[in-house]
Amino acid sequence: MQYYRKASYSIYDCTYHIVWITKYRYPVLIGDIGVRVRDLVKEKCSEYGVEIIRGRVVRNHVHIYVSIPPYLSVSKLVQYIKGKTSRKIRQEFPELRKRYWGKHLWAVGYFVRTTGNVTDKMIKDYIDKHEKKDDHYGDFQVE
Repeated sequence: MQYYRKASYSIYDCTYHIVWITKYRYPVLIGDIGVRVRDLVKEKCSEYGVEIIRGRVVRNHVHIYVSIPPYLSVSKLVQYIKGKTSRKIRQEFPELRKRYWGKHLWAVGYFVRTTGNVTDKMIKDYIDKHEKKDDHYGDFQVE
């Protein structure tokens, strides 16, 4: 699926599948807590110009498939989302204080995978079709 978006000086298709889990994998993302996590994730993403293509809040983890602008790193996005949602959820749902007596709702780390239909071989073939055979400098040529 081609999914191009525009920024002020670029056209891009930077899509990622991101997953993070609750600390100790406790199944606390149910009912009102799950709904509130979903709403906070949507709010943070829209604040940073990130479009959620698909998403799901499961009992102990969150999946999002997003399109991220090229000027925003995946690690910064996850940092913003996890930090803000953790703080707000712990404030709004005091019953979580028994489980999470520290300042963390989410486990350390996350999973991320780039998505797309362009393979390494396709990019190499595209570049090879545009090279001239008389001026070689490693695998980085000048036409």
